[in-house]
Amino acid sequence: MKTVRIPAGWPATEEQARAVQDELRARVVLDEPGPPPGTGRVTGVDVAYDDERDVVVAAAVVLDAATLDVVAEATAVGQVSFPYVPGLLAFREIPTVLAALDALPCGPGLVVCDGYGLAHPRRFGLASHLGVLTGLPTIGVAKNPFTFSYEEPGVRRGSTSPLLADGPTGTEEVGRALRTRDGVKPVFVSVGHRVSLDNACAHTLALTPRYRLPESTRRADSLCRRALQEATP
Repeated sequence: MKTVRIPAGWPATEEQARAVQDELRARVVLDEPGPPPGTGRVTGVDVAYDDERDVVVAAAVVLDAATLDVVAEATAVGQVSFPYVPGLLAFREIPTVLAALDALPCGPGLVVCDGYGLAHPRRFGLASHLGVLTGLPTIGVAKNPFTFSYEEPGVRRGSTSPLLADGPTGTEEVGRALRTRDGVKPVFVSVGHRVSLDNACAHTLALTPRYRLPESTRRADSLCRRALQEATP
């Protein structure tokens, strides 16, 4: 497990963090389709916290996109690098997630975050932030719609409906509610960086052959929880 220090110059205030978001958001690439689903590698990332000890652990699990077999995994532990502020959660997690990705023995391919990309109040969630910093194609697959509205998609697996937000030019689609299991609550998919929304949904379906949540982030969630227990006995 890699140990991480808070980077020098890391934002310490809400004002500083929002300024960084404003700067990096302009670098998000939205006109690339991303890798074809079911090819190459797909990596899930997730984090777990011990708030009493001010510790965060990140896990990265690489899967073969065709078989969903685990190819590699890595973890990192660090100090929580930013206070809890809605809309700025990436600043609590990014240094440790980057360290976990850096510790992998192979390239991660597409990165799937347990969270949001463009489906974020400032259109720059963890998936977008991570994508811009690494240059990797990224998507966000969240368990809930955050503050956005949507209509229930059809009951069959693969059904979608737009995830909608009020923007400066009217209502805009920031992601999609996607049914990954017949009759089961949908997940909420958004683009992070260098992937189209259609492709992000296709990847999510390829990663959910049996469960509601993608195998990538399911495995990363399990690994980071185990790693947190080891790091904070």
